[in-house]
Order: sequence, then C-alpha cells, then structure tokens
Amino acid sequence: MTTTIHAQALLFDNDGTLVSTLASVERCWTRWAHEYGITAEQFARVPLHGRTAVEIVGDLLPAARVAAAVARVEQLEVEDVPNGGVALLPGTREFLDALPADRWAVVTSATHRLAEARLAAVGIRPKTLVTADDVSRGKPDPEPYLLAARTLGVDPAACVVFEDAPAGLAAGRAAGMTTVALATTHRAEELDADLVVENLSALSALVTDGGVTVSARG
Repeated sequence: MTTTIHAQALLFDNDGTLVSTLASVERCWTRWAHEYGITAEQFARVPLHGRTAVEIVGDLLPAARVAAAVARVEQLEVEDVPNGGVALLPGTREFLDALPADRWAVVTSATHRLAEARLAAVGIRPKTLVTADDVSRGKPDPEPYLLAARTLGVDPAACVVFEDAPAGLAAGRAAGMTTVALATTHRAEELDADLVVENLSALSALVTDGGVTVSARG
C-alpha cells in the first residue's frame, strides 16, 4: 500500500473526515424520521453515509414531499450544531494548519448552510468549499471532486481525496484522483483506497514549491 503521496491539491470530505458529527446526525435524522412517519425498518434499508440529504429523503418519500422534508432535516441539523453537534477529529487542526489556503478544499455532501455552520463551530474556514448545493450529482458521482479541482485550477490526477465513506472514496476514484481513507466511521477492511489510516493524526504534510507530500507517520 502507498505510504507517500505527492499532490498539487488536497480535497477533504468533512463529516467523518475533518469533524465528528455522528451523534448529531443520529439525533436529528431519528427525530426527522419520527416526524415523517418513517419506520426504523424503512430507514435501515436506505444507504446514508456520504450521500446528500435530498438523495436520502428521495428514497424514503414521494417526490412532492422531498423539498420540504430536506429543508426540515437541514434545520434540525443546523440547530443541533451548538448542542455538541460537531467536534474536531484527531489531527485535523494540525494537518490543515500545515497547508496553504489555496492548496486544499472541503468537499461535502451537506448543504452549504449546514457545512458552514459545522465548520464555523470548530474554526475551520476553507477558502474553497464545495457542497451539495453546488452540484447536480452527489457522491459517489465524481462531480463534487471534479468541481473542487477545477475551482483550485488543478489537474484531477494531481489531487488527493481524504474520505471516511465508501461513497466518497468511489467518487474520488471515479475522478481519477489518489484516495486516502480514514477509518473513523468504517472498518479499515471496508475501505478501498490507495492509503488507509486511522485519522489525520497518522499523517504529515510537507509543502514545497512543487506541491504537497503526504506521508504516513512511522
């Protein structure tokens, strides 16, 4: 497995990669499902992690109800942010602080409003942020990561994607990018990537005129 990666830009998923939101997501979606009469059995049949809210809701409700239902779950999640709804994962602050602002982006399946609320709560302010509102197709489609590369002005082949979810890793691979999996929400053996580590604390970044070298510690 790869232990050293050279890149021109680093693209980070947010939830489960930079920050932990699992408890918040569980609280808010459980309340939402109760409000909309979704049973636990129905909810369990729908893939959740790494997908946009509109895709998840679209699998559970008739099309005519989707827009209002998506707005409701977004409101619940935004309101939950101050209630301990987000926390930095190990290594996030140190790793991002080592990077120039124009060499990295956050690429998330959350809406812009929710992503900004979560990032602001932990003091992360990316110069480039790609959200569900910016694309027509979410992960595992490569569109979000290709948009981030285009915004940064970097060839997709020179980008490295950091993800915790299989859907996000699939999106990175489909975009022709190198992938790094963080085993924060899935077991390592469930993650298909060029490099698999526990979290960002297991990595170091060396910035030079030629780009960024990411290495696994130890």
